Amino acid sequence: MPLLPTAALSRLMHGALLTTLAGTVLPAAAVAGIQVGPSGRTYADSALSCALHPSTGLAPQVTAGLYQPAKRTRGTVSLNGTPVAQLSAAQPDATVWLAAGQNTVQVALSARLADRYSFDATPTFPGQANVCIPDTRGNTVSGDLETAASGTSYATVTPGCALNPQSGLAQPYVTLFDNGGFLLNVSLNTVPLTQLSSSRPRAPLFLAPGLNVITAAQGSLSTDAYVRDGGSGLCTLP
Repeated sequence: MPLLPTAALSRLMHGALLTTLAGTVLPAAAVAGIQVGPSGRTYADSALSCALHPSTGLAPQVTAGLYQPAKRTRGTVSLNGTPVAQLSAAQPDATVWLAAGQNTVQVALSARLADRYSFDATPTFPGQANVCIPDTRGNTVSGDLETAASGTSYATVTPGCALNPQSGLAQPYVTLFDNGGFLLNVSLNTVPLTQLSSSRPRAPLFLAPGLNVITAAQGSLSTDAYVRDGGSGLCTLP
């Protein structure tokens, strides 16, 4: 049965670097996967993660917000100097989608009190759409099939259109194939979905809007990756 992707987080290596309070650079304090600013009143994730943006697909993001806010606390989250969200005790945090390169996420409680957090989302190879998109330059394309560098899997290049029974909508999909009876663990946009093997050699995968990342891991031996553009995430049935 075709499978519907869901948004999920996958922690990456890129960490937050420094925090600034009232113009003074100070280290942020790490607390269970987050870093608390020098004010002790704001926080941000310790590392960026990959999640499904509503329109652009898999992309880097962090959560930032108020740390243990009082009832009347208010704040503003900014990315690289541009406000992106308003905060309150009722809505204490926000998702911040990072741009390519160095990013500064600021959580301001007032004009004078603001903690800043730095995240590096610099692309790591030429043409990389963002740091969440893997390098597939070792793959080969022949006709409408793309074969991974490992040779253990291949996938259709051009998305088809079919009714997704889970969503009830017509959505674009591609088919992933096991290329030789390997045991492959398949994920879509960091979400584990199924296994391929000699008894189940193929799986159709429905695409979310924007860029989608399909991976097929043969244990620790190899991980194949494919990138597909799901467009708007909808299509018209033939």
